[in-house]
Amino acid sequence: MFELVQLTERCYYIESPAKIGLYRLSDDDVCLIDSGNDKDAGRKVRQLLDKNGWKLRAIYNTHANADHIGGNRYLQGQTGCKIFAPGIDCAITRHPILEPAFLYGGYPPKDLRHKFLLAQESDATLLTADSLPEGFESIPLPGHFFDMVGYRTIDGVVFLADCLSSRETLEKYQIGFIYDVAAYLDTLEKVKTMQAELFVPSHAAVTEDIAPLAQVNIDKVHEIAGRILDICKEPLCFEAILQRLFRDYALTMSFEQYVLVGGTVRSYLAWLRDGGRLAVVFEDGMLLWRRAE
Repeated sequence: MFELVQLTERCYYIESPAKIGLYRLSDDDVCLIDSGNDKDAGRKVRQLLDKNGWKLRAIYNTHANADHIGGNRYLQGQTGCKIFAPGIDCAITRHPILEPAFLYGGYPPKDLRHKFLLAQESDATLLTADSLPEGFESIPLPGHFFDMVGYRTIDGVVFLADCLSSRETLEKYQIGFIYDVAAYLDTLEKVKTMQAELFVPSHAAVTEDIAPLAQVNIDKVHEIAGRILDICKEPLCFEAILQRLFRDYALTMSFEQYVLVGGTVRSYLAWLRDGGRLAVVFEDGMLLWRRAE
């Protein structure tokens, strides 16, 4: 873990729970794509930089999930590097309490205020085209999180952030976090047609051909949507729908899984409702979901 893997003459990634991209801007200067999940990850990255005699100039965050921005504060404090983050995710990077609050739907209890969902604050600046290294391109990848982006380097390596999961991850967790299902599917269709020398997903293997894995993720979305429609043959409240999905997919309930899977299920319900495939009924002080006739 935290081994440096070279992809091209100037482009690398650091093997970690969420891959960290590293690009040599010059012989001495480098930038990162994301920073790992916590201060310890930042410390290991700093040791790797020192070992190679590199100076960290900037961190380019893909989105504001804690496992991608958790090393920001430590690395910024140690190196004075700039941090850039896209859109709404920039605000969350500056005010990380917004992530668990958004997931919970209110002020989060202590069970959700930990490093896996709540990063330390860092001084991030809004990502713009002018803030990118020469030859870099940011790629909008909405769906998983608010304004998530990927990055294409000058040598044709594309960092895809969390826009798809490995087959193994899908088989283990089944329902991966999605904020906007329609945008997520659009992103995956776009990714299917992308051309690059190499693709680097944060939670899947590096590959030259991303299309097959993108299709696997698309198929999983439609599978889950179909399961929800089957569950809603009769009017059910959200909690009952969530319980059925946990049972059907043999998932283990915890506070973290409740908000991550629960938030995703709410996104599916909204998408199916907007598409006319689910209807709502207000009955006895409850909102019930049922399959549209």
